[in-house]
Amino acid sequence: MLGYYIIIGGIALISWLVSNKLKGKFKYYSKVHLRNGMSGAEIAEKMLADHGIYDVKVISTPGMLTDHYNPSNKTVNLSEGVYNQRNAAAAAVAAHECGHAVQHAKAYQWLQLRSKLVPVVSVSSGMSQWLIIGGLILGVANNFGFLIAVAGLVLMSLATIFSLVTLPVEYDASNRALAWLKNKNMLSPQEYDGAEDSLKWAARTYLVAAIGSLAMLLYWALRVLGSRN
Repeated sequence: MLGYYIIIGGIALISWLVSNKLKGKFKYYSKVHLRNGMSGAEIAEKMLADHGIYDVKVISTPGMLTDHYNPSNKTVNLSEGVYNQRNAAAAAVAAHECGHAVQHAKAYQWLQLRSKLVPVVSVSSGMSQWLIIGGLILGVANNFGFLIAVAGLVLMSLATIFSLVTLPVEYDASNRALAWLKNKNMLSPQEYDGAEDSLKWAARTYLVAAIGSLAMLLYWALRVLGSRN
């Protein structure tokens, strides 16, 4: 199990470092105030309107960096620090979440796939590791234990697929956001650089999560298949 703890520790450390860097970037670019004086909510509403999307609501949600787009009720949920603030960080996050709304409106295939995986992963993610460990305890040399462990691997692979599918969804949303901010001259060069840097670090959190998920899947797969020999 030493390998397991090394992987977990390594992933946790990298995730913490990237998350702290993102928070630092958000705090720094929150001090870069927009020349146009628009709030995150106003940025979001304008981006939606410019893309002909009028059935999506922009609402405020509690917390910090809790921003997300909900395709089920068509809402762009902006954290309080983004919804009300008028700075480069708020503009970046607001436009990014609207990027997801644009993806939804245009039936972006990777977003559709991720949405289909959400209910499956929400149920399977908590069970997969327990099934694998249970199978190993029973002994994978025993067919019953092996089948239980493999079932756990299958469920874990769904979570890994979800993490990997999330990458193009998030990167594409950021690209749409930055393209709109630039084409509509919403930001000054300094403000745009801040927005771009903020979204770059936000994307890295998803990259770390995907790498971590893949590493854990490979670790448990080697444990199960190695014990079979």
